Amino acid sequence: MPIVTGTGKYMYEHSSNWAKLPRGQAWQGPSSIAVDSKDRVYVYQRGGPPILIFEKNGDFVGGWPRKPGQLDDAHHIYISPDDFVYLADRDAHQVLKFTTDGELVMALGKRHHASLEAPFNHPSDTCVAPNGDIFVSDGYANSRVHRFSPDGKHMSSFGTPGSGPGQFRVPHSIRISSDGRIYVADRENSRVQVFNMDGEFLNEWTDMKSPMGVHITPDNVVIVTDQVPRFSVFSLDGELLARGRTFEQCHNVFTNSVGDFYGVDTSRHQIQRYVKIT
Repeated sequence: MPIVTGTGKYMYEHSSNWAKLPRGQAWQGPSSIAVDSKDRVYVYQRGGPPILIFEKNGDFVGGWPRKPGQLDDAHHIYISPDDFVYLADRDAHQVLKFTTDGELVMALGKRHHASLEAPFNHPSDTCVAPNGDIFVSDGYANSRVHRFSPDGKHMSSFGTPGSGPGQFRVPHSIRISSDGRIYVADRENSRVQVFNMDGEFLNEWTDMKSPMGVHITPDNVVIVTDQVPRFSVFSLDGELLARGRTFEQCHNVFTNSVGDFYGVDTSRHQIQRYVKIT
């Protein structure tokens, strides 16, 4: 029997290991997952090919060859609406922008050079605002969010270490809604914080344990994964709409065009899919 999880309008059928790897190939430290405009699924992993690509049904499409010195430590992946792939190369202190074919088109941060509360010191995640500005959560050694212009110019930063409003302890994931609100999974403070695009604190959601992934669905609700382990569905204003159990380490979350969502179980090296029940 399939596992069904969630509540109300947000019920999902769970599938583990739906992705069909080529014969003889195994996962090599999968860390994060994202979906492009064609609903193809990209898995970002720490060993072997850095990116593996699958169709929605799990059929293998291909991958990117690992180039020496280009991607050292996979953390989170984000694919923008115009199908550019942003990879947080955590321990190299960079965010790298690629085409879906794996061509590097922009690098943010100085490679292998860490900066204190400035870009970057082990960055965690990336997203792109409706106006094209790039936001990066930074992340494991800094407590900041940085804003860049579409061409990569650093514009501003916000956040300090701590647990008060606008402070962070491991900002682990970041997304922006169509109306310009920024949602940050503040993992070690067990909350999601909400800001405007200028970094002004608006709200916090605290009924969670060490949130790891945050993502905004096509119908403008926010899915958060935490270490209970579970997923929570919120309105953009923070109203709790649904909850359900996930696997043990749902390191991030990303939805496709019809509202299914995906995550990576980093503890068991599995790729998980949650198909929305209509």
